[in-house]
Amino acid sequence: MSEAADQLIVLDVGAAAHGGYCVARHEGRVVFVRHALPGERVRAAVTEERGSFWRADAVEVLAAAQGRVTPPCPHAGPGRCGGCDWQHADAATQRDLKAAVVREQFARLAGLDVSGLLTAVEPLPPEQGLLGWRTRITYALDRSGRPGLHRHRSGEIERLAACPLGAPGVGDSPALARTWPGLTGIEVARGDDGAVTLIGHRPGAGRQSRGRRPPDRTEVIDGPDVLPHRLGERTFEVAAAGFWQVHPAAAASFAAAVLQAVRPAPGETCLDLYAGAGALTATLADAVGPSGRVIGVESSARAVADATANLAETPWAQVRRGRVDAALLAALGERPDVIVLDPPRAGAGHDVMAALLALAPRAVAYVACDPAALARDVAAAGDLGWRLSGLRAFDAFPMTHHVECVAQLEPGGQLEPGDGSVVRADAARPSP
Repeated sequence: MSEAADQLIVLDVGAAAHGGYCVARHEGRVVFVRHALPGERVRAAVTEERGSFWRADAVEVLAAAQGRVTPPCPHAGPGRCGGCDWQHADAATQRDLKAAVVREQFARLAGLDVSGLLTAVEPLPPEQGLLGWRTRITYALDRSGRPGLHRHRSGEIERLAACPLGAPGVGDSPALARTWPGLTGIEVARGDDGAVTLIGHRPGAGRQSRGRRPPDRTEVIDGPDVLPHRLGERTFEVAAAGFWQVHPAAAASFAAAVLQAVRPAPGETCLDLYAGAGALTATLADAVGPSGRVIGVESSARAVADATANLAETPWAQVRRGRVDAALLAALGERPDVIVLDPPRAGAGHDVMAALLALAPRAVAYVACDPAALARDVAAAGDLGWRLSGLRAFDAFPMTHHVECVAQLEPGGQLEPGDGSVVRADAARPSP
């Protein structure tokens, strides 16, 4: 605990920052404050001192901003559940904050002003709204095996009877009323048919890497081993513990955005990197038709098995197992017309971006769950003679700071000022 921790300070709150914070200053020091909104004046408790900056929680609002609301969840607030970041903001304000963060990340990390491309974060179809949308939640367990969610930047567990973000059967799972000795977590997932599966987590084998424990071992405790998910006219069968977008409207929205970005034509060849269970692989296959080809690459054996089954009636599309890296891309021996990638949160990285662009596609669609990683990879593409020609953002994770982006890249170098969409920007803001 630092000497500054628990100190109460008054802050005039500035712009939103990546991670669910807003930026303020106290006696010249940068303070990243949660539970506040830009333009507010708050009394904040310092929670952490990190050299040149502090972290803090707003514990009293002295002057509220327009857009502030009472959080609908009793577990939201300073020192409480860390799963949500913006429950104190209305829907329009949440999307405005996320759009500002995406633009700031591109300015700071890629040197690009993308305000001409990205004017707003788009809401997903409104059936779920801000609550009741999450079809998968992994609950942590305390030492007694009682379920809850982690508090922000803490190993402590916030005990709860229900999570309002969860879909029916997920946020109000009966598993929350039980104890689970011997497990490290319980995961609840729901298919598009309403079926719910309960999955137990145990520590994975092997050593920790870079301070992270190995992936959990999972087992189905109750419910079906496979859950159905609809995308267009297709039903995808996916292992209950496998990956699928957690917002019911996300997969269809991202697929449509990818098609709009790269416009695959009949007969073309497409490469789908980090293909998962084959959602975008199938989308591309339908666009190029039997005269075309789609090659997916995915490292998870379980996801490849799901994709193979889901693509059984589409023989011109396949998903191969492999770790996406520069060596694999060079060994593919393909010259795709279109490349689509949906990497994990850390992004693709410079080497993978260089290798995939060396395949000389006519267009690339990049689906990103982290705007910072996307901005860094777009900057790498710019250094290699490619330009950002399209950028959309989607509110696929309401109440949280997370935002999904779909970027469109084309050969030709970064646009210069006056081209009407992307310009070089000089920006510097500390990151939490």
